Amino acid sequence: MIADSDLEGQIAEWRAYTQRRRELHHTDAEELEDHLRSRITELTEAGLRADEAFLIAVKRMGSLDELSREFAREHSERLWKQLVLPGEPDSAVAARSRRELPVMVLCAAVAALAIKVPSWFGLDFSEDDAGFYARNFSLFALAPLAAYFAWQRRVGLRTIGVLAALFVLGAVAANAYPLDGDSQSLVLTTIHLPLALWLVVGVAYTGGDWRSGRRRMDFIRFTGEWLIYFALIGLGGGVLTAFTVGTFGAIGLDAEGFVESWLLPCGAVAAVIVAAWLVEAKQSVIENMAPVLTRVFTPLFAAALLAFLVAFIWTNNGIDVERDALILFNLLLVIVLGLLLYAISARDLTARPGLFDRLQLALVVSALIIDVLVLLAITGRITEFGFSPNKSAALGENLILLTNLAWSAWLFIGFVRGRMPFARLERWQTRYLIVYAVWAWTVVLAFPLVFNFA
Repeated sequence: MIADSDLEGQIAEWRAYTQRRRELHHTDAEELEDHLRSRITELTEAGLRADEAFLIAVKRMGSLDELSREFAREHSERLWKQLVLPGEPDSAVAARSRRELPVMVLCAAVAALAIKVPSWFGLDFSEDDAGFYARNFSLFALAPLAAYFAWQRRVGLRTIGVLAALFVLGAVAANAYPLDGDSQSLVLTTIHLPLALWLVVGVAYTGGDWRSGRRRMDFIRFTGEWLIYFALIGLGGGVLTAFTVGTFGAIGLDAEGFVESWLLPCGAVAAVIVAAWLVEAKQSVIENMAPVLTRVFTPLFAAALLAFLVAFIWTNNGIDVERDALILFNLLLVIVLGLLLYAISARDLTARPGLFDRLQLALVVSALIIDVLVLLAITGRITEFGFSPNKSAALGENLILLTNLAWSAWLFIGFVRGRMPFARLERWQTRYLIVYAVWAWTVVLAFPLVFNFA
């Protein structure tokens, strides 16, 4: 009987073929894959071998062009029906497409209004209230984003209830604990709550189908594209701010108060929703940009990490494990992981290993070694001075990253040597998202209690 890895390789080849067809959106290709898998399961349960079941299932599904037309007719609410069946108008699809922009604007306006509501109760953007806005910024921005995706994906009431409960839980954790402005727990909540809530947004993005590996990979791809658009909007916003202050200053008016109290906070939370809408609306453009950026920065980061390791060995200097240094190293490891994730999401799963794959392997191995060095430094610091919220969080995060990087390196080595399909690495990364979610919520909910809000 054909091995599972061989069957997955055949399905990956079929998937890559479907994804090369521009008339099929990646979510539609995923539904076709689910249909194919269900047929294979039925045939294997009937007594056929897996390879026989695959061939018969593909043949029964018909040619891709015919299947595209049949699929479009059965799913009349799909926007891409306009491309596959241009002669068949669909008023419902067109109407929903026209509503995308106003709904996005409404969600962005809600986010901008929400961040100003605390000022009605005496909380402004002064240094005294900075802790409140640091804890709650992600709530103001991501709750409307989750609502936008819930509307767009037409999620059920049960999923909406889960999303609402998780955001309420985040709001309680951010505001019910008595966290001082200079406490380590406040810093950890400020860092980890956005991550926890972003993964909640992922549940809305996948339409509640978080168990699907392909949909989780779609969310990973969306995250990379969203970061690019958000950064571009931020750069444009910086130029707008400079021009606003300068032009009003030229006529003797001080616009800095308006910028600090309205333009920056409202624009920042609104940009979160606008960037997401741009990713969805202009997907074909950005999908060409992000893989290029990944290929540019992967060798650069690999060279930087290798240079750091050479300098570390040459100078024999220890690693500083103060808070800022820990944040820097963790951020570096997260960037490396992000480059790996996005390269995986944009790769043809059926392509043979090449030079870029070996560069990625070098990047992962270098990051893995640095992670081990940081862990040794943190462990030594804890042994000498005891546990603290910062050191405990850094220890846990580095252990989580160590596990991911170590197994990713092992799978990469197997792929480069031709001993396992690339699809295994993709499945490992999508399944590991739940580990990040559990850890982020643990830091937000449990750490303040364990360390007595220190």
